[in-house]
Amino acid sequence: MHLRGDFMSKRSYQSLTIACLLASTLWAANDPFVGRWKLNSSKSKLIDYMGVKSLGAKKYALDLGGGAIETIVADGTYQPGNDGTTLSVTVEGPVNWKVVRMKGGHTLVTGMWTLSQDGKTLSDHFTANRPDGSTFTVDYLYKRMAAGSGFSGTWVSTREPHSAFELQIRTYGGDGLSIINPAQDETLNIRFDGQDYADVGPHVPSGLVSSGRRVNVRTLEITDKVKGKVMDTRQIGLSPDLKTLTVIMRPSDPNIPVFDQNIFVFDRE
Repeated sequence: MHLRGDFMSKRSYQSLTIACLLASTLWAANDPFVGRWKLNSSKSKLIDYMGVKSLGAKKYALDLGGGAIETIVADGTYQPGNDGTTLSVTVEGPVNWKVVRMKGGHTLVTGMWTLSQDGKTLSDHFTANRPDGSTFTVDYLYKRMAAGSGFSGTWVSTREPHSAFELQIRTYGGDGLSIINPAQDETLNIRFDGQDYADVGPHVPSGLVSSGRRVNVRTLEITDKVKGKVMDTRQIGLSPDLKTLTVIMRPSDPNIPVFDQNIFVFDRE
């Protein structure tokens, strides 16, 4: 995430320059977003979309997030995937697939997919490996969103996040912010100069940048892009008492209903 602010044009008057510097310092020192924030899972909602398209001869086009399509043959072998990963799909039965993603010889995620007998739902027993070597597991239940047969189709899952995590927000530069996700070892340093800023971390997708603006003192609007393509827009708002931070993520895909959006609610620690 990063933000963009509006700046006055340069002036030649020294007093005005000093006033601007003082205002910037005061803003950084009193920025209401600064603090440690812990996810409140019971008040949050996570929407996940997945697309599978059969291309014939056991070949499939997979959209496993962010609209980045991967083409793979479901024969159990590891094949090139997005962002330097390899992807494997193994057909273990008429209604069972095993999907594994690796990078640098290490397993990142494993999904055990099971299709219901009526073909209307798809369950995913999903296991992810954290950077510290530990794992966490989530059971997704997808409903078929568009016509299709077998695993082919568009699938949507709505659930409460099960993995509690923390955000750390600190001042950066004059009126900038550093947004840190310790669990994912991800950091974004933001300055309000209208430029794109890249997330930094071992698992950040290549080409991911964000830009944004301060809507008002308690609201930020963030736009995320991958290699120039807008992926989503986030509204980050503070409650009037400054004790709750809410992030609403709106996908850019026009095929996704506007009411289907991720909502993350954080409590100030």
